[in-house]
This record gives sequence, structure tokens and C-alpha cells, in this order.
Amino acid sequence: MNDNAEQQPLAANPSYAEGRLAAAFVTALTHQDADTRHRAELRVRRWREVLAGMAYGRITVGSRTPVAGFPSWVTPQVLRGGFATGSASAGGPLQAHETDAARDFGVPAERRALFAHCLTEPGLAWLWGLLDSGAYEVGVPEEAALLTVAWLVRHGEHGAALDLVRELEPFADRLRFLPRPAGRPGPDADAFVHRRTVAQSVDTLVRRRPAPAVETQREALAVWQPFGDELLAHWLSTARDGEVLALAPDAGWRARSEALLDRYRELAERHTLCTKHRKPKENLGILRGALEEVVAGRPLTPRRLGLLRHAVRSMVRRRGLPGSDAHQELRRRQADQAALPSHHALAQLMIRRLAVLPQDTGITDVAPLLGPVTAQEGEDTGLPAGTVVPAAIGRTVEASLSAPLATLVERGVVPSAEVMAELVPQLVAAATAHAYEDETLRAVMAANYRAFRRRRSLLLLNLEQQVRVEELPWVRAVSGRRSAVPGASDDAGALSVLRQLGELAVQAFPGTLLPNPLVREFGVLGRQCDLGVPFVEELAADIFMGTFSPKFLKAARAAGDLLAGSLYERYYGIDYAAIRNLAIAEAGEALTRGHAARSSPGFARLCAERAGSVTQRWSTAANGKVIEQAQILTTHNLATLAGRVGIAPQPGWADLAHRSFVTVCRLVTRVGSDRWPLRTIKDAAYAWRQMIFHLSLCTEAERRRFLAGMAAETARHPAVVATRLGPALAGLVLVAEGGAFGPDGTADGGRARRLVGWTTERHWMR
Repeated sequence: MNDNAEQQPLAANPSYAEGRLAAAFVTALTHQDADTRHRAELRVRRWREVLAGMAYGRITVGSRTPVAGFPSWVTPQVLRGGFATGSASAGGPLQAHETDAARDFGVPAERRALFAHCLTEPGLAWLWGLLDSGAYEVGVPEEAALLTVAWLVRHGEHGAALDLVRELEPFADRLRFLPRPAGRPGPDADAFVHRRTVAQSVDTLVRRRPAPAVETQREALAVWQPFGDELLAHWLSTARDGEVLALAPDAGWRARSEALLDRYRELAERHTLCTKHRKPKENLGILRGALEEVVAGRPLTPRRLGLLRHAVRSMVRRRGLPGSDAHQELRRRQADQAALPSHHALAQLMIRRLAVLPQDTGITDVAPLLGPVTAQEGEDTGLPAGTVVPAAIGRTVEASLSAPLATLVERGVVPSAEVMAELVPQLVAAATAHAYEDETLRAVMAANYRAFRRRRSLLLLNLEQQVRVEELPWVRAVSGRRSAVPGASDDAGALSVLRQLGELAVQAFPGTLLPNPLVREFGVLGRQCDLGVPFVEELAADIFMGTFSPKFLKAARAAGDLLAGSLYERYYGIDYAAIRNLAIAEAGEALTRGHAARSSPGFARLCAERAGSVTQRWSTAANGKVIEQAQILTTHNLATLAGRVGIAPQPGWADLAHRSFVTVCRLVTRVGSDRWPLRTIKDAAYAWRQMIFHLSLCTEAERRRFLAGMAAETARHPAVVATRLGPALAGLVLVAEGGAFGPDGTADGGRARRLVGWTTERHWMR
């Protein structure tokens, strides 16, 4: 959840938790998949913990210390919506590596005993061995604590080590501070990242089940259609003058009939996917039913005989006589199709290929794994040699490709900004760890950061901030070992990484709002290189109460430094000079008070005025209008990236503007068919805003070419796009030619409009 907007008290109402509990309960009772039911049962238990904790005061929803007795640095177990369960992620029963360590150390299998042993000479020696080898894992940040203690002791910082131990000791019986030994050193993410480990790709393939529809079709082609041919030929053997007879012609035919029915019953017992043969109105069902009646000695009624003859005629007409050239060619093609190996079988082959690789990392070269079935594999598995690996299985394997992030984006392994945000912590961990000169400490801090970024955000009230990594006691204990020289290599490295990541995000997804997890990583790098301008997150409209932290005003002022006098400022009717004066005034007030303000009332008032929501009562839509104005004023970090970080996306701003417009057109196409059209309109407006920003950084000649080509691009999409976007296109041309919108965001009698996403009334695009 966001950490910048004041939340409404109702956000802590137990009704949300009750709703999630009910949904999990239904899934646990009714879902067909056993694994899904098991996961739902676990969610039921955890949501019950949340509700019980809220009822008895053990959990304070909205606080950065939600669990009574735990300081803010303890990693809480957090469910969807930011609700803490009351348990710690580093708590619970002893894990396997703790039990193994207790056995090896010769101490009781208790966390406090393990903690105490690690402070002895043999325990410290064991930790030093892990530090030197790098062969350890940090699953939750707490597992880096004892490694940090050992590092401090080795480097003579006994006072800092003792202070850290004193802070950890009260929780030694409840929390897991022991690192996890591993078979190999941790990953070096300076350049290469991967979306999934080999083990995760294997797990995905293991959980892949045969597709019921495909296997049903395979059974129909391989079993029931050949049997239907036999049944048809058997009836045709009775034909006279082109029509089948109602009675068995001889005893041999009757015996063959009984054999066919016996085989049918055997096939029906073994092959149960396809049920078409059981339907009495289907051709195969008619042929079989008539045969059963004849064998039973019952004469066929005129209606049954008519159905039989109709079925025989239609089958011959559609596929030809059994044994004819056309019929044989059709059945040959169908047999070849049925003989193709299933995706499930090929997934099992891929599991065999992946099993020989290291399981806890990515794959630097996936091409050999995606080759056709070899002759040896064919002998081992029964799969036809030369069979090509399907694209769906290939994509699962490619998710484990370990390569530079830009390569993963280019190859489609990272298809969205949200997926990119999942991988960036691997790079930021390495960048932030470079601030430590000692190699072993650098590795510990990188592992700690990666674990910290898996920590789920809490639902916070009253402008409280999420816990930052530098607040962890073991990080504070070694903070003096960070380089603090302005312009030092670590700062320059952080700025370089920030610039590269910013360019990649904007270049790869120019029409997409930067997701909050990515913004948070940018914020870490920005603080490390002392950027001087904050990054701002997207706020949640359903829990926003109209207050912004001061960093929003700082970001808006930075946007004004870049965009004053630009197309962006004129299109959105912004007075960046007034924003600059407001920022100066509020900074002066803070100096007079002697402390920084918790909120920016001037910025909140400006956003509300621009949204026209000053007198409106609280509503999600009204909140959304205010938040959208904050995004417009700040450009939602684009100006910070372009003006302060200095990104220079390739092949240029004009290309980004064009691709953003393509995104707008694609989204507008869906407005009429989407179940939630307002969400689509909102996303289209965000993409439009980013297009305006990119266009504002173009040369005048590039802008003219862009505006001249908008009609041609619109024509490449369904005609409804031009209709829906008409007012927005007219509005952009109007402003580009020196015109302006009226106070209501329209011009030319409403034929030209400023495109925004949120509204408290029916959106004009609908």
C-alpha cells in the first residue's frame, strides 16, 4: 500500500479481512485442485489470525509496528491489502537448516541455543567460514543479522557487535537469525538477472497437467473414429441398393456384431475422455444402439431404421466410403495428428533436461535446452526423435534465462513494467552493496537487500512510511563502513544504475505508468547518489484522504524546472512558477518551525482545486481526480528521470511519443468491450499524459511531424478509435497551435477536450 497519503479510518475496518476470509473459505471447500485447496486453507488460518489480532488488540492495523511486542524492523507476515497476521516471517517452527545446525553444533534444537552458540568461538568460526565462502542464503532479512555480528567481531568492532547483540537478544527465542548454508556462493547480479530460477521453472512444468480438450481430441482421433469406421463398414456390409437392411444377413455377421459390441464395451471402459459415442443422437451412438437391438433379437422400429440409414448416409457423404482413397488419406492425417506427443509429455522431457542444471540460479544459454527431441531421448522416453519443443514450454524455460535486463526485455521475457520491477531489486542490491569496500560485507548486504525487497508492504495510516532497509539494526551497525565521500564511486555507480534502469523502463514501456515497486527501487538509488529530488508513488484512490507528503511538492517543482513554458505545461494548464513559489514558501515555514512538515497543505489544496473537488464529499472517484492532478503536476517521475537523472532513451523522444500514442489507441479500442471501461479509460489517459511529456521534449520539427501523422496512426485501428479520440486529438492540435482550453478543460464548444482519466460523472469517451 502507499506510504504517502493519509488513509481513511474505514481502511482498518475488519470487513475487508472478513471478505478475504470468506473468499478463501469458499476456495478451500470447492476448488477442484488439491494444491489450490491447501493454499486456501492456509489463507483461512492467516485471515483468522488477522481478525483475532484486531479483536484482541494484538494487531494495530495502519501502524508501521502493527504487531504488539515487535519493533518496526521485524519482518511481519503480511497478507493481501497490507494486513499483518500477528506472526513474524522469521518466526514459526524451526526450519531444516536450523535443525541441522543444532545437531552439528551439539546444542538443543532451540533458537536461543543456536543464537548463543553463534556468539561462541566455534560459532563465530562457523559464521566466518560462511562469510569467506559466500555459500549462504538469506531468505528473510533477519537471517543476515548473525553474519553481520560475526563480521563486526572479525574487524575489531566489538562495541558495535555487542550493541547489535543486545538489540537482537530479546527476540532470540522467537526469530530466525541463523543464515542458510548453500552449496555455492550467492548470485552476482552486477549485470545478469533472471526472472525465475531453474527450480521454479521445473516446478511450473511439474504442475503442468495434460490439457483435457487436447487429450479428448486425441482419444477421439485415435480410438473412436477408427472404431466408428469399423462399425460403419459393418453396417454397409448389409446394404442392398444403397440402403442398409434391418436384419442380420447371416450368422457370421451376427457373430462379428457381438465381437464389435464386446470391443466397444472394453474401449468405453478404458477410454473415458471422449463421451460423444455415448450420446444416442450422435451418429456413432445411433449405429451402436441399432446394433445392440439387432443382436438382442429386437426388430428395428421404422424410426430407428430411418435414423440408422440417415446416419450411414451422412457419414459416407462427409468422409467417403471406408477404404476409399479419400477416406484413407483423411484417417492418415488424423492418425499423424493423434500420434503427435502431447505438451505434457514434452514438459516431462524438459524436466529431465533441466534436472542436471544448478537449481537455484538462472540459465545463461537456453538454446541447447530448446532443441528438438534427440535420438537418445527418443529411445529413453518413447517420444519421436526430431519433435520440436512447443513455444509454450519454451517460454517457461526462457523465464529462467540469466542475462542483462535489457536483453530480457528485448526477448520478451520481461513483458511489462510490473515484471521488470520484480527483477530490478537484484540489480539495486548489487549497486547499493558497492558502497561497502569490504567484499564479504558487500555480499552480506546485497543478500540482505534482496531478502528485504521480498518484504510485503503494510497498510499504513497518517502518512507513516514503510520501513526502509537502513533502519534494520544490522544495517545500521555497519553504516559507518559505507563510503560517504560525495562523488565517490559508489554514488556514481548508483547514479549510473539509476540512469540505465530509468532509460530501460521508459524506453521499453513508454505508455505505462511506472509501478510502485519500481519507483521504490529508484528512490533507494536516488537517496544513495544524493539526487536531491524524491520519487513519488501512485496513491490508492480508495484509501486516500486528501493529504500529500512534502515530497510531492518537491517533485512538482523539479518538473517545473524542466517543463516551464513547454507544451506539457500549456496542455495541462499548469503554472509552474506558482508551484516554485509555493515550494519556497513551505520550505521557509519549515525553517521557522525548526522541523520538517509531515504534509504539504498547499500542494493538496492546489490538486483539489484543479480537480474541482474542493467542496465534494469523499468518494473514490473524487479522490482519483485529485491524485491524477498530483500525477500531472509531478509527471509521475518522468521529469525527475529526464531532468535530474539525465536519461536519454533511444531512439529518441519522438519515438516514445509515437509508441505511447499506439498504446492509447490500443486501449481506446477496448473501451466498448471491457467489463471495466473506466479502468481502461484511466490507463489510456495515463498513456496520453506520457505521450504529451515525451512530445514536450521533442524538437519543433519532430512535434509537427508527429501531429501530422496522428490521423494515419489512428486509421490503422478500428474506426471507433477516431470517434472516441476525436475531441482529445482536436484539443492537442489546438494547444500545439497556441490555443488553450477553458476552465472546464474544453474548447470550441466541447469539440476539443483535455483528456484525463478520472471523473465523478460519465466520461465523455463513453
